[in-house]
Amino acid sequence: MAKLMPGEQKKSLSRHARARARRSAVQALYQWHMTQAPMSLIIKEFETERAAELKKADKTYFREILAQMSRHAADLETILTPFLDRKLQALDPVERAILHLGIYELKFRRELPWRVVLNESIELARLFGAEASHKYINGVLDKAAQQLRSAEISSAA
Repeated sequence: MAKLMPGEQKKSLSRHARARARRSAVQALYQWHMTQAPMSLIIKEFETERAAELKKADKTYFREILAQMSRHAADLETILTPFLDRKLQALDPVERAILHLGIYELKFRRELPWRVVLNESIELARLFGAEASHKYINGVLDKAAQQLRSAEISSAA
């Protein structure tokens, strides 16, 4: 078994903690879309009543992305809408939550490679979405990435 270099284990744990934060964030976004409750109350509920779900998650990232996504909800929807083949309100609520998260990360989290954003979103769709929703999520976010991250994508080619 290969020995990890000093920082590799932390980086790996951080990646898994972020994935867990995204998983809980999708659930919180779904709840927010369905109930229209203030995001601050939903975050508080997850941190208290559903704390076990956040035990191994990056709690700071969880709070930050939810607070920012609720603050920029109208902007995110404006960015997302041109890439959809139907009205935003007609989307399955789980797909809507995953797409909001993916668009947020593509637009505001430039330190995350675009491929990571797409892969994480696809995994969330496989976990929470309908049978083929991961294909739809991939198609929408790939088109969005082509526009939002065009310089990053062209430099990787």
